[in-house]
Amino acid sequence: MEQQTEASGSKSDAGSEVQEGEVLQADDASPETSVTPESDREEASAEAPELTLEEQLQAAKDEANELRDASLRAIAEQENLRRRTQRDVQNAHKFGAEKILRELVEVADNLEAALASGDSGGEGVKMTLDLLLKTFEKNQVVVVSPEGELFDPELHQAMTMQPTDEVEANHVLQVIQKGYRLHDRLLRPAMVVVAKAPE
Repeated sequence: MEQQTEASGSKSDAGSEVQEGEVLQADDASPETSVTPESDREEASAEAPELTLEEQLQAAKDEANELRDASLRAIAEQENLRRRTQRDVQNAHKFGAEKILRELVEVADNLEAALASGDSGGEGVKMTLDLLLKTFEKNQVVVVSPEGELFDPELHQAMTMQPTDEVEANHVLQVIQKGYRLHDRLLRPAMVVVAKAPE
């Protein structure tokens, strides 16, 4: 009987030890208390200084100024683009026929040379030349024939200089070949002889 009592006592002690061990294990497995992201944000917001009313107003003004500047820049860029496009369209209308008109200038040279040589069919050549010159005029092509005028390097090409007292120095003494201008763009400079003072 005493042995059974001791055995049962030891079993009960063992059971109590197991239960105590389980309790300790459960205590070890319990997660430690951690800070959640929400609590981080709350702490950060609590640490951040609050802006005064004047600071908030100034921040709003700064933001409004930035938006206004960005809007003005966008409007300016759009206006510049519109002007460039308009200028390109105008140039296309004004100078679209530049290439063919430049070639027709050479045709006019040949007709004038044929007319000056007195070849047969002079009347027909003259009519053709007149028609071509009217076409030039209609397309805003202007003849540059600067005899007696002051030499202009923008419009004239000096082939040589000749001493003379017939015209003033640095004036065009003779036009070797006429020039042509399309609106304000030079198709071909006039080839000229420039006068210089006699030695």
